Amino acid sequence: MCAPALCLLLAAGCKKEAEPEIEVTVQAGHPELGGISEHIVADAVLAPLAQAAIVPRVTAPVRKFYVQRGSHVKEGELLATLENSDLAAAALDNEGSYEAARAAFATATKAQVPEDMQKAELDDAQAKANLDLDQSIVKSRKQLFAQGAIPGRDLDTAEAALVQAQAAYDAASKHLQSMQGVSREAALNSAQGQLTSAQGKYEGAEAQLSYTEIHSPIDGVVTDRPLFAGETPAPGAPLLTVMDTSSLIAKTHLAQSLAQQMKVGDDASIQAPGVGDPVPAKVSLISPALDPGSTTVEVWLRIDNRKGALKAGTPVKASITGRTVANAMKVPVSAILTAQDGSKSVVVVGSDGAAHRKPVKVGIEDKDDAQIESGLAPSDLVITGGAYALEDGTKVKVGPAESGDGDDKAAAARGGSSE
Repeated sequence: MCAPALCLLLAAGCKKEAEPEIEVTVQAGHPELGGISEHIVADAVLAPLAQAAIVPRVTAPVRKFYVQRGSHVKEGELLATLENSDLAAAALDNEGSYEAARAAFATATKAQVPEDMQKAELDDAQAKANLDLDQSIVKSRKQLFAQGAIPGRDLDTAEAALVQAQAAYDAASKHLQSMQGVSREAALNSAQGQLTSAQGKYEGAEAQLSYTEIHSPIDGVVTDRPLFAGETPAPGAPLLTVMDTSSLIAKTHLAQSLAQQMKVGDDASIQAPGVGDPVPAKVSLISPALDPGSTTVEVWLRIDNRKGALKAGTPVKASITGRTVANAMKVPVSAILTAQDGSKSVVVVGSDGAAHRKPVKVGIEDKDDAQIESGLAPSDLVITGGAYALEDGTKVKVGPAESGDGDDKAAAARGGSSE
């Protein structure tokens, strides 16, 4: 065979063995401008808005229950009564003593003390009149004795009577002063003290009797009623438990750095087992102090539960809206690639039709999108699907996701196997 023919055969064989250039199909799109919010996700437990574990203040068997577990009750509603015959009798006895003390107080203040005061005043006035009379007699007899009209014994008798009258007047005056300053006040205080003591015993007996009627302190639902009528609750054990579940509180603990980004009133949501859609909530409390055990901040989310779909005690997943940027450049989270050193990048389709990696600074991320703070232009065509392990410079075409042969081509372009 001649040399030119041999060269033609070799050239044809080389062309047959040359492999075509691999082109990988990817999904891509330009960055979007729009609002994005940070969502802080944490585990939480639902608690009632208010709860009352009602412990009886007296120990006695249950006479009757007026509610069952699950009953809706209002504040002040009668829930149960305890046996109270002995307490009712004691209250009646003390009521009688109180009425007697009131009568004695009225007698002392309106009759006895005024009468004693009046008598003391009359005794004083009478003693003063007797003293004045004896003084005038002594004065008159002194004049008569000086004129020699009466004997000396008549003057002596008058002076002796004057001394007795003076003593009687002094005693009556002191008694009146004592009644005015001390005795009257002491008598009134004594009567008032007896009345107050009787009133206190009566009110105490009435209070003990009232403790046998169990009323609800809040609006809510009876969630626990462990006993039946006739049984006696153990000391300190709740007889009934009432919860206000019209609203629930999702309690969670967050790191201080996350809690500082929040404020009361921020939007939130919870995902509860068996409930398909997220339930809206609001931040209602951010603890002003760290939990001493975990050094975290307790955060409460309030959820409207008037329909009763959620149950207290349910563990839920809480999502709280944190920082928000109104006009952010964002790309799908699937477009963000994270290196082992933590640096982030995206892969864009260049003007040459090849894939090129670009480092970016990522800001807020939610479950769908990520904010690009720097490193990307609005005109860049970012690969959102199929960029993982794609080598720089690989030829790509934008289209729908492929399977089968397309996957084999992508694996070959990344230097690996599709298996």
